[in-house]
Parts: sequence; structure tokens; C-alpha cells
Amino acid sequence: MLKKIEELQQEFRTAFEEVKTKADLLNLKADFIGKKGKISKILKSLKDAAPEERKTLGAESNLLKTGIISQIDEKLKALNIQEMNEELSRVWQDITLRDSVRDKGLTSAGYHPVSIIQREIEDIFISMGFDILDGPHIEDDYHNFEALNTPPNHPARDVQDTFWFSDMVHLLRTHTSPIQVRGMESKKPPFKFVGPGKAFRNETTDASHEFVFHQLEGMMVDKNITVANLIYFMKTLLSEIFRRTVDVRLRPGFFPFVEPGFELDIKCLICGGDGCSVCKQSGWVELLPCGMIHPNVLRHGGIDPDEYNGFAFGLGLDRLVMMRYGIDDIRLLHAGDLRFQSQFKAY
Repeated sequence: MLKKIEELQQEFRTAFEEVKTKADLLNLKADFIGKKGKISKILKSLKDAAPEERKTLGAESNLLKTGIISQIDEKLKALNIQEMNEELSRVWQDITLRDSVRDKGLTSAGYHPVSIIQREIEDIFISMGFDILDGPHIEDDYHNFEALNTPPNHPARDVQDTFWFSDMVHLLRTHTSPIQVRGMESKKPPFKFVGPGKAFRNETTDASHEFVFHQLEGMMVDKNITVANLIYFMKTLLSEIFRRTVDVRLRPGFFPFVEPGFELDIKCLICGGDGCSVCKQSGWVELLPCGMIHPNVLRHGGIDPDEYNGFAFGLGLDRLVMMRYGIDDIRLLHAGDLRFQSQFKAY
């Protein structure tokens, strides 16, 4: 009987090496360990064996059966993976834009206009000694609101319809101001830096509003900083960006993180001040909120307001892009239309 088991082991090994398909493997499994399989017959015949042989024959038969099951399962897994890869190869489709780009005669989608303007602004500020900082899109309540002098009960939160996460502690940042807080935490004055990036608010979209938009905010902290320093840097920025003299105006404005605060408006470059959908028929576009940093914000950043002060500003990159290129609808910037984007080339 032991010789029979050894012969079955060799027979299985030979047949197993010749298996190519899943069907062949399942047939081989049934032939050896099925209800009427060869090993099953040996196990059934043990009742006729001598008592002294029964224990040895049973152990050897079960060992052979276990080995066969293990090899078949491993082979079956490999064949399943092979079938899946073959099916993927059969149904695979290239859904990239390469062919559609060529069909339209476009060899490149070019740089996004926001990226172009952002790089220009970064270069301008670097030339004036500013650092460029970055921060996370997902912020916590402290960095997005509280450290910016906006506690939970502050009415200024009502004007920012926020995308909160379920823990009501984390949110998609509503402005790039948290970069300023993190910058103050990581740097010692004097310093000056800007932080560009995306921001998110649950806005009703129209020609001048989107729920995903781009900002660039910055600050300068040193001793004896005045509004004159703020005006100088903002005028330098705008004259470089628009490459011409532009009309601006300063209006008093309330922002919890600055005191005093200002709204810097630019005369609409789309309509020349006559009134259009971009400027909401006013002839002016709100472009740049700014002001002197509130002492509470400096304290949250670990800076002594009795020793240092500074200015902060926020710039809407999307609206600046629209003024620069004469774009009359902000939604074009986020539509992903290659015909639109291919018009812009990096400087």
C-alpha cells in the first residue's frame, strides 16, 4: 500500500507540471482528492488494512492529500491572476488626452494662467527680499480662525461658508492666512514672506466667484512698520504685474486680523471703469484687503506686539489673472478646457 501512495505522488507531480488552464487544474483536483478520487479510494480502503499498517498508511495518505491541496490552491491563485491580467489587457483603453489634443492641433496645453501669474508674483517678492512659504489645504480651527483673532462666536465667521469635516475641528482652509500663522510660529522677526495657494468656500458661483479659488497672502514684521511701508510694497507689486500704471483706491475695511484695515480696489481693466459683470457694474474690482497686523494675531504667533509690528495683505490671484488677461468669467479658469488654457504661455 505504501508503494501505491508513492506511485500516486509521482503521478500527481507529473500531471501537475502539465497543467496549463484552470479547467485542467480543477479536473486534476477531482481526479485525486474528489469523492471518487484516487486518494479518497485509498483512505476508504484503510479499513481492510492490518491494524499495525493502518496508522502509517493513514498518516501518509493524509500528508499526500494535504500537499496536493496546497499545491492546487497556489496554482489556482496564480491562474486567477493570469486570467485577470489577460482580461485587463483585452479591455484596457487609454483615456488620456493625448489623442484629443492632437486632434485639435494642440501640441501643448501650456501653463495655467494662474500658475503664470503666481510665478511672476513670487519672483517680484523674492526680488524684494520676501520668502515663499506653503501650507496644508486641510487646516484646523485654530490656525484658520482662532489664531487670526476670530474666536468661535465671532460674526466674521458667518461670511465664510466653510467646508467642515465631521469632527468639526478640521476644515478646508477658507483663505491662505493660516500660512501666515504657521510662518510666525516658525520664524523670528524681522521677516517678510508670502504664501500662495488654493482656498475653499461654499460660494454660489458666478462670473466673479468660485468655491475653489487662489489667493496669495503675505506679511512683513519688524520694528516701526507703518502704512507707508504697506503702500510702497503694494504699489510696486501692482505696477510690475500689470506692467503699466493702474488706478487704485483705499477704503476702510474690517478684517479681524488687521487694525486698521483697508480694501485696495483696482479700476476694472475689463471695462475701463464703465461697469461690467466682473466689477458688478461698479467700475472697481475688490483686489487686495490689507492692513496693520492686529496685536492678538502677533501674540498667537509668539511675537511681542510691544516690540514688533507689521502689515499683512491678501491678494485674489484669480481676479488678478482676469484683470491681466481680460478674462470676463472666473469659471473659465477652472473648467479644464484645453482651448482656453492653450492660449497662455509662460513668460
